[in-house]
Amino acid sequence: MGKHYDINLKKEIVNKYFNGNGTLNSLQKEYGISYKTIFNWLKKEKLYHSQENDINHSRGRRKEENIDYKERYEILKKYQAFLKAQRKRK
Repeated sequence: MGKHYDINLKKEIVNKYFNGNGTLNSLQKEYGISYKTIFNWLKKEKLYHSQENDINHSRGRRKEENIDYKERYEILKKYQAFLKAQRKRK
């Protein structure tokens, strides 16, 4: 069974890496923890943040908070009139 590392140590190493204060190789040497172990921590952290972003930023068109339907209706009416005038010219 593998070694278990303190959560604070994991966070420290992951933060150092993502803040640009160490590479996988330098962190491996500094802490005496295998390259693969640190790599797996980083991979899990990236996955966690991507899932968190998916939840916070749903895909697709964003819903507008204050939709001015009257203004949109007026714009559509003007556009329809424009299209109608274009068809008559042909």
